[in-house]
Amino acid sequence: MKLNKLIGDRFKERPSDCQIDSHALMVRGGYIKYVANGIFSSFPPLKRVTRKIEQIIREEMDAADGQEVLFPVVMPATLWQESGRYESIGAELLRFTDRNRQPMVLGMTHEEAAVQLVREYANSYTKYPFMIYQIQTKFRDEARPRGGLIRVREFTMKDAYSFHTSQEDLEEYYKRMHKAYERIYERCGAKGVISVKSDSGMMGGSVSHEFMLLTPIGEDSIAICKKCGYTANVEAAKSIIENVRDENSENLAEVNTPNCHTIEEVCEFLKTAPEKSAKAVVYQKIPSDEFVILFIRGDLDVNETKLTNFLGCDIRPAVIDEECGICAGFIGPVNLKVNAPCTVLFDESLKNLNNLVCGANRTDFHMTGLDMQRDVPNAEYRDFAKIIDGGICPECGEHAITISRGIEVGNIFQLGTKYSKSMGMTYLDADGAEKVPIMGCYGIGVGRLAASVCEASHDDFGPIWPMAIAPWQVHLCAVRPDDERVKSAADKLYDDLQNAGVEVIYDDRNVRAGVMFSDADLLGVPLRVVVSPRNLDEGVFELSSRDKTLSEKLDPKNAVERLQELIKQMMNA
Repeated sequence: MKLNKLIGDRFKERPSDCQIDSHALMVRGGYIKYVANGIFSSFPPLKRVTRKIEQIIREEMDAADGQEVLFPVVMPATLWQESGRYESIGAELLRFTDRNRQPMVLGMTHEEAAVQLVREYANSYTKYPFMIYQIQTKFRDEARPRGGLIRVREFTMKDAYSFHTSQEDLEEYYKRMHKAYERIYERCGAKGVISVKSDSGMMGGSVSHEFMLLTPIGEDSIAICKKCGYTANVEAAKSIIENVRDENSENLAEVNTPNCHTIEEVCEFLKTAPEKSAKAVVYQKIPSDEFVILFIRGDLDVNETKLTNFLGCDIRPAVIDEECGICAGFIGPVNLKVNAPCTVLFDESLKNLNNLVCGANRTDFHMTGLDMQRDVPNAEYRDFAKIIDGGICPECGEHAITISRGIEVGNIFQLGTKYSKSMGMTYLDADGAEKVPIMGCYGIGVGRLAASVCEASHDDFGPIWPMAIAPWQVHLCAVRPDDERVKSAADKLYDDLQNAGVEVIYDDRNVRAGVMFSDADLLGVPLRVVVSPRNLDEGVFELSSRDKTLSEKLDPKNAVERLQELIKQMMNA
């Protein structure tokens, strides 16, 4: 490929609307073009990167006995009504009506389509186990797309679905897919990917893992134990709190706290620590609008995923008016009266505690001396808190938790019978009894993985692509192509590399060397060969690597062989 024919422009300035480096570099380097919010077109460099990622994924899925299929992007709403997700999923699912007035959806995931494809075929135990997968376009109407390809609305994803006749068989295959995912990330050069326990969310199922690329710009928080290696998404990590009770309990007393609405304001006014307070966080259920008041220790935050899972419905921050009877900013568990349907919950962080500050349920007043055992004897406690940095590890019990940031680059789920049962998929076992198959689900976002690798491997000048997924393997620069010697030598090397099967991008434009090298940095090709008058005077080509670890003089006579040797080494690195 000659650079002067490559579609897409490259430029030096960082776009003002790009908040993270991978987004900025992909715009500057001519990888993506903005179409609409969360929707991008791919220029040839990115398409070459994602095609290589897809090939690696296909090889690993095929090695795991997967069979590639293709599901439709557009599906009838009836499929999603069968599973129950047509009503349960919110605005992320794009619903529309076709010209025949039939309700349709754009696929954001394809569990329903997978079951529909094989439920007639897999009617006997002899057909199991099996796995099908696709690499397909999906659309998820994200409320806040951001970060370029990190969080988009339209995206390409590999999703796989396995079907089993026993939980034991699913668990064995789940481990096999976990190892396949580890190989995929290793082969793609995605350094720093770890597996973490996660919340299954709208996918359902009891066991799930996310694969996280650790990076400070990640949108997910991950709890990691420095002692035992435990890892989990903060949404799924159990919060373990040591509740230390004071030896003596004070009397419950009402105190005036004028204009003190927040925990910080109250604690400063009363000269107490946040962990010696019980704060109330108020939500409303969707769509019923029923109030949910959750009491939690004042220094902790609510894990809304845990709360949503417990309630079995979505929630939103409450809109509190005078009619409901809730005294916003002064809510407490003693003498709480609400003039509307309300669920009252207590986090485990309050269990057995005494001498706490809490709201008095009237404006400008709080209570001191709250003893949960004495004053709220009927409270039931559950884990609704976010795990904290320095907290107790749920695995080893040590105070060794650190909170890191990461980008989710894949996920796997043990779905159980959530979809097969609701959609009427059955088979006959060896005894002729009708059974429901058990499913697993395994997803990787292709574009997100490409952007994540770029985010983890770049410098100020551009991406540093791993050899396995780089758009090209060698970037050939002819400095001063108006010099006949340079042009002739570079042209010959270009032809020789192509004939040897090396992927090469050739820059023979009549531009300044600085422009040429700047464009080369933005394309991020692993190996760069420079042919220039000065090098030819020495009888050599100049070879360097994009990551700055290699720089050497290249003998033109064995240049192709040396480059092939390096490509092989870097592919296996």
